[in-house]
Amino acid sequence: MNFRGKAKRLDDIDLPREAAAIGVGEDEIHAILDAESAGKGFDDKGRPKMLFEPHIFYRLLGPGLSRDRAVRESLAYPGWKRDYPSDSYPRLLRAMAIHSEIALQSASWGMGQVMGFNHAAAGFPTARAMVTAFLDDEEVHLRAMITFIKTNKLDDELRRHDWAGFARGYNGPGFSKNRYDKKIAAAFAKWQRIKDTPWEKEEVTLPPLDYVPTVKVVKPAPVKIGFWARLFAAIFGKAP
Repeated sequence: MNFRGKAKRLDDIDLPREAAAIGVGEDEIHAILDAESAGKGFDDKGRPKMLFEPHIFYRLLGPGLSRDRAVRESLAYPGWKRDYPSDSYPRLLRAMAIHSEIALQSASWGMGQVMGFNHAAAGFPTARAMVTAFLDDEEVHLRAMITFIKTNKLDDELRRHDWAGFARGYNGPGFSKNRYDKKIAAAFAKWQRIKDTPWEKEEVTLPPLDYVPTVKVVKPAPVKIGFWARLFAAIFGKAP
């Protein structure tokens, strides 16, 4: 994978439309995106924003030769360390040489920084499928984040503005160490002072699943045959 696609930014309408799916406004979603990725899903090279986590790689690999190799190459260690290079992609690529899927699961991705091991909760069969889908459009990042929130039933906390409850479910039990809930609350207060994107919710009525459309068959009108044509057919056995 070269991790480069179309790298399309969000359209203005994407935020309020996706936010409505969980009963919140765009300010709540803006707040999460600010805390997770400063509101941008791609880096300056057009790749999805990504942070590789060696302690997750260690845990997901489990005991064995692969983990031993990862430890020797400083790609895995048992506990979290504040040890992030300015660009995590070279380290990710080295980890992928040991185990591609687990390496992708061991990183957080895109606007919402959804962990790769949460791919199923975000609506994807594998981490690779999620990352591949993230290459082209931030709207996919946003929808994956919304799906993850719904799957984990964190939308209630978001609607109540229970920032600590949301942070615990979204960012893990150690959220308070980096004041994650405070960051979301401050970002929400900022966005509350900014005018929302105007939009109208589209109401689409779909037919029931057992609906079978009725197709009216129009039969062609009978062709009138004149006297001389009938006489010709009687004599020669065919129409003129």
